[in-house]
Amino acid sequence: MNRVLTSILFLLFINFGFAQNGKLLSKRLVDISNTPIWDRISQDNELKPNFEHLNKLDFYFITYQSDSLKVRGLLIEPKNQGKYPVVIFNRGGNRDFGRLTVATMIMYTSKLAEQGYVIIGSNYREKDEFGGSEINDVLNLTETVKDIEKADSNCIGMFGWSRGGMMTYLALQKSDKIKTAIVGNGPTDLFGLISDRPEMESKVIAECVPNYLDNKESELKKRSVIYWTDELDKNSSLLILCGTNDKRVNPTQADKVADKLTEIEYDFELRKFETNHSFSDYRMELNELVIKWFNKRLKK
Repeated sequence: MNRVLTSILFLLFINFGFAQNGKLLSKRLVDISNTPIWDRISQDNELKPNFEHLNKLDFYFITYQSDSLKVRGLLIEPKNQGKYPVVIFNRGGNRDFGRLTVATMIMYTSKLAEQGYVIIGSNYREKDEFGGSEINDVLNLTETVKDIEKADSNCIGMFGWSRGGMMTYLALQKSDKIKTAIVGNGPTDLFGLISDRPEMESKVIAECVPNYLDNKESELKKRSVIYWTDELDKNSSLLILCGTNDKRVNPTQADKVADKLTEIEYDFELRKFETNHSFSDYRMELNELVIKWFNKRLKK
């Protein structure tokens, strides 16, 4: 009898935990002058002209619940009162490499936030499966924003860079809550990725993906949008950005998914630029493109 009662209580605990998915557990204001990027964006302890827009924004460290785990992330809100559309930003890298920081949010999303957007991003769970169960940490943010007063939880877009682009494709496969998305230099075919960069298989995928060596083909296909393009949310839309000098993700990866999207008449655009993986020489153009896309596709 005690064993049965224990089992019932355990199941109730688990179900309650999953019912709380996305719940905002903490939200702490960040003083950006105390962050490592401050020296790069300021002079004489004042923001440089190109970063003065940061005075209009508040940055927060957040913790939220995802599959009974506590997951950390970052949030940007306009200081002005109002209800703003949301953009979920998906970071690149894996595990501790490429972690989402205040600097990342400033460089990739702060100009967008200034235009009247709430930006939220996850650092994913500690056990990174590189496109596995941590996709729930992205999807659950669509619930987290319901706890954020300034966020319009009925108006959500997504922006993913590099590995974050893979996460964005996965989100469009598994959710109908993303009205539009932008992917920058995201892998679309992991077979091609490991062919171009064998170290990605040995040092990242094989170490992160559970039982990878026993299920190599199926696990790579699960993470490669070219094999399930027709499963993307048909009511969403997509802007694909490609750096033709990208050494991390072969530019042909963007062409592959573009061909598939064209076949199914998906609402998308592919824009190419003669630059590297980080769009180092086109940051101003990148900000303008991102703002223009979301203003047209997301703002009411």
